[in-house]
Amino acid sequence: MGGFGTIFGIFGIIAIIILLIVFFTFVPIGLWITAFFSGVKIRISTLIGMRLRRVRPGRIVNPMIKATKAGLDLQIENLEGHYLAGGNVNTLVDALIAAQRAEIPLEFERAAAIDLAGRNVLEAVQVSVNPKVIETPNISAVAQDGIEVVVKAKVTVRANIDRLVGGAGEETIIARVGEGIVTTVGSSMSYKGVLENPDSISKVVLNKGLDSGTAYEILSIDIADVDVARNIGARLQTDQAEADKRIAEAKASERRAMAMAREQEMRAEVEAMRARVVEAESEVPLALANALKSGNLGVLDYYKMQNIQSDTKMRESLSKGKSLNSGKDNGNQS
Repeated sequence: MGGFGTIFGIFGIIAIIILLIVFFTFVPIGLWITAFFSGVKIRISTLIGMRLRRVRPGRIVNPMIKATKAGLDLQIENLEGHYLAGGNVNTLVDALIAAQRAEIPLEFERAAAIDLAGRNVLEAVQVSVNPKVIETPNISAVAQDGIEVVVKAKVTVRANIDRLVGGAGEETIIARVGEGIVTTVGSSMSYKGVLENPDSISKVVLNKGLDSGTAYEILSIDIADVDVARNIGARLQTDQAEADKRIAEAKASERRAMAMAREQEMRAEVEAMRARVVEAESEVPLALANALKSGNLGVLDYYKMQNIQSDTKMRESLSKGKSLNSGKDNGNQS
């Protein structure tokens, strides 16, 4: 009996130890003690409820201790609700502490909304205290004289807490500043004016109110660099002249083709006319024979016609001979 009692006693001690381990694991007594001595009033049942809701108590209690020591009046239920909504409780508390130190009015609801919107609320508070410099990429613009100018600007912005939810980000600021630079340079008569007064670009762009609807407030726009690039106007004129030349060459080729086609057509017409003349001449003897047979043409008339043709041929030959002789005489005289 004594042996069985000893065995039961050992099992009892082991069971008690296991129960204590499970209890202290499930119930964060150490965290409760830390919170108690830090001035955070929280019940054991609240910590157990966090365990049941699958919330890590340390993620809530430690930021609560930090907020209490900083003098913030926060409720443990609000922090737990923000954690369950997917927010970052530690960053939220740090942002509230930083805003309090910088005397920036930031309520818990506003900070929670900013954090849940996907923005870094702590960074927003820091940028609101220390302005941030956004550097634009190289922006190409063309003045009215056709010279391309490459401009790089630095934009100093400060976060606007009230517009962080629903406000546009840095990409919108860069795009608007680039558009303003292109418009300002494009309205300049010459690129020399841009090089001489680069601050005129920043003044014009700054007066356009480019930060409306964004999460930032533009404090200043500084032109960091201005370089002269290509002569776009001359290049466009050259390209236009080349295009006009090609158009003229195409039209000239079209006219040549039309002229050649017309020439071929005229040659075909001439050959057709010659063929008709030869055909008509071949029918003359037959017509004369028919006229003689029918009595429409007399023999004397026929001989007169032959004489006339012989005289005509003789005169043509004499005229050709005279023209050849006159040409030879002129050559001898020379």
